[in-house]
Amino acid sequence: MIRIARLDHLVLTVGSIEASIRFYRDVLGMEEITFAAGRKALRFGRQQINLHEAGREFEPKAARPAPGSADLCFIVETPLDALAAHLARSGIAIELGPVPREGASGAFTSLYFRDPDGNLVELSVLAAA
Repeated sequence: MIRIARLDHLVLTVGSIEASIRFYRDVLGMEEITFAAGRKALRFGRQQINLHEAGREFEPKAARPAPGSADLCFIVETPLDALAAHLARSGIAIELGPVPREGASGAFTSLYFRDPDGNLVELSVLAAA
């Protein structure tokens, strides 16, 4: 039996690596990193999002990579009202929320919005235990 320990990285196919870096770095506070001869990624905690530009993906790649096809959920430690205010100051429209949800980490409350490619981004605050 295989035992998966954790997710190391995922690959996000984007229309513009520079626009994606600006969004995830400046709005969500992720760290821009460069690795493997100039490839770009966004790091947060012990995970990262590797970026592939549409039409210039690295092999091997997904069968049908496309900008705007992802739905990402991040657990955050920032209170929801502060998240909403930060998104508003950043010019990001909240599409839905706050709404109760449940995921791998348990119950949480989420805000939904879009990144520059139209990917759905969910920021979630865990419910008090």
